[in-house]
Amino acid sequence: MPTALDIDRIFRALADGTRRDIVLRAIDAGEGVAELADHYPMSFAATQKHVAVLERAGLVTKERIGRRKVVRTNVEGLRVARRLLDHYEELWRGRIDRMTELVTDTKETPA
Repeated sequence: MPTALDIDRIFRALADGTRRDIVLRAIDAGEGVAELADHYPMSFAATQKHVAVLERAGLVTKERIGRRKVVRTNVEGLRVARRLLDHYEELWRGRIDRMTELVTDTKETPA
C-alpha cells in the first residue's frame, strides 16, 4: 500500500507536462536519456533531472544496455495513481447518488 509520501511523489511528478510526455515516450522503452533529451528545448542534464523525479516516484525505471540508459515506464506506478483516482471517483459518485436521492425525496414529499 503506497504511503501519503509515495502518492505525493507520483502526483508531483505527473504535474509537469514534460514528465508526463517522458512517461508516454518511455512506454515503448526504445529511448535512452540522451535520445529523450533531443525532444525537448532543454539540456541533457535538465532532462536527466526530470527522469530522476519520475524514477523516485516509481513511474519509470532505467536499464543500462551497453552505454545507454534506456528509460521504461513502470506500469505498476501508473496503476497506483489510477487506483487512487478511481477511489476518489467512487466517493464522488456515491455523494452524487445520495444528493440525487435527497432531491427526488424532496420533490415527492408534499409541502
